[in-house]
Amino acid sequence: MSNTSPELKKVVAEADDFLPLLGTDHIELYCGNAKQSAYYYMAAWGFQPLAFCGLETGVRDRVSYVLRQDKITLVLTSPLVADGPINDHINRHGDGVKVIALWVDDATKSWNETTSRGAESVLEPTERSDNNGQVVLSGIKTYGDTVHTFVERRNYEGIFMPGYQAWNPVQVSEPLGLQFIDHMVGNVGWGEMDTWTEFYARVMGFAQLISFDDKDISTEYTALMSKVMSNGNGRIKFPINEPAEGRKKSQIEEYIDFYQGAGVQHIAVATSNIIETVTALRDRGIEFLKVPSSYYDTVLDRVGSIDEDLAPLRELGILIDRDDEGYLLQIFTKPVVDRPTMFFEIIQRKGAKSFGKGNFKALFEAIEREQETRGTL
Repeated sequence: MSNTSPELKKVVAEADDFLPLLGTDHIELYCGNAKQSAYYYMAAWGFQPLAFCGLETGVRDRVSYVLRQDKITLVLTSPLVADGPINDHINRHGDGVKVIALWVDDATKSWNETTSRGAESVLEPTERSDNNGQVVLSGIKTYGDTVHTFVERRNYEGIFMPGYQAWNPVQVSEPLGLQFIDHMVGNVGWGEMDTWTEFYARVMGFAQLISFDDKDISTEYTALMSKVMSNGNGRIKFPINEPAEGRKKSQIEEYIDFYQGAGVQHIAVATSNIIETVTALRDRGIEFLKVPSSYYDTVLDRVGSIDEDLAPLRELGILIDRDDEGYLLQIFTKPVVDRPTMFFEIIQRKGAKSFGKGNFKALFEAIEREQETRGTL
């Protein structure tokens, strides 16, 4: 705990870590075409094929491809039938995150603890087993149609979980240095931020790490508010955003309009060398938001000395911010799905525990330029 920031120490003291959460187990996205999405994340993002379920494994209603890069596991799922809940989700939301799966020691206890505090169950504790052992799953609802699945895999030695088989396509691209999920951001509707931050505090034992209001996150035209919730060990961090009054439609309103409700806005993934990672992603066709070159004329006056040469950061459009613990480097993709909804953040922390408050204005102005091209500002 000696290397933990004062803010995180405060969260640890305030959080009631009764689950507890060991980390992010996986993220499941519902997709219109899971096979093609899998090849996108492999070819462009450097994820490696891991496992598969579908008709060949006895599953009749869906197909799922499991990809992994370091500690990040994605599950991409599409329906195999004409009607059903997966179809309904895709019809309403487009491609997007359905499940944020959390790794726990005891999925039954996690379900009991959360449902006894008011969470709505979507999956009672269920054991799945094969020759490699057993996995216990349970689940609860959270904002919008998003769910949290609790995954207990201490008695399992298989490739992913029962019902899946190894998937080894011939063509595999090289990993790009993505390491783990740093945080995941949820967008909720007008006046719903406090409802969901209170949910995470009451139901899951989280504490508030930091908050931003419309004075912190605003431009000439748009504004939003955000609170960051963290579990006790700091491994799971969920910023929750809601719209705030502005002259024009904010990015949160645009998201909710096209997603048709609350959902996961972006997934922040960590790297230890953001220049190398972003260069490789750009070379593979990933598009990033760009701030004006003038941002870099004064940024070092604001953040002080950094280890990196400013020239490649300027050329790539990587943002810089500093807090009491150090600094961070971050960049945001354009939406990675057809609707202007889900995107990714690439982040490298050089000691900083914050979320880039100093970059908010430049970032949101860049987002507004994209909204203007879409005719949704």
